[in-house]
Amino acid sequence: MALKSRGATLFATSEEAEQAFYEALEQGDLAQLMAVWADDEDIVCIHPGGPRLIGHGAVQESWREILANSAVPIRPTRIHIMQSMMGSVHTVVEQLMVDTSQGKQVVNCYATNVFHKGPTGWRMVLHHSSQAPADLGPAELQDIPDLLH
Repeated sequence: MALKSRGATLFATSEEAEQAFYEALEQGDLAQLMAVWADDEDIVCIHPGGPRLIGHGAVQESWREILANSAVPIRPTRIHIMQSMMGSVHTVVEQLMVDTSQGKQVVNCYATNVFHKGPTGWRMVLHHSSQAPADLGPAELQDIPDLLH
């Protein structure tokens, strides 16, 4: 559960931080989106087809431009997590609804989200998204079930 402390949201898990990231995109909430990011000048963001953005100011400005038109209808699927005590790497398939000349279409992107655990909880330090092949099959888009052995 996210907690407020000293004016900042504390994310107890990397999964919670990632959920807040995608919720902020869907709501078009730049302040909440940036609350997920580490307050560090080494953060990195790469949007599909875009340059590598380094630093809080560059990352925030890119999201400001993206959210200026509207919220981003996005759904993360196929979440795969590799986690250690202080770091977590999430790979996901992002499903975005976009307007095209043929009407609304789903565009899939592969994304890697990297989180670091610090004194203020889990924070995003990298988001890298690139367009996935248009011919992803249904099996590649379904969420990975949790398996117990």
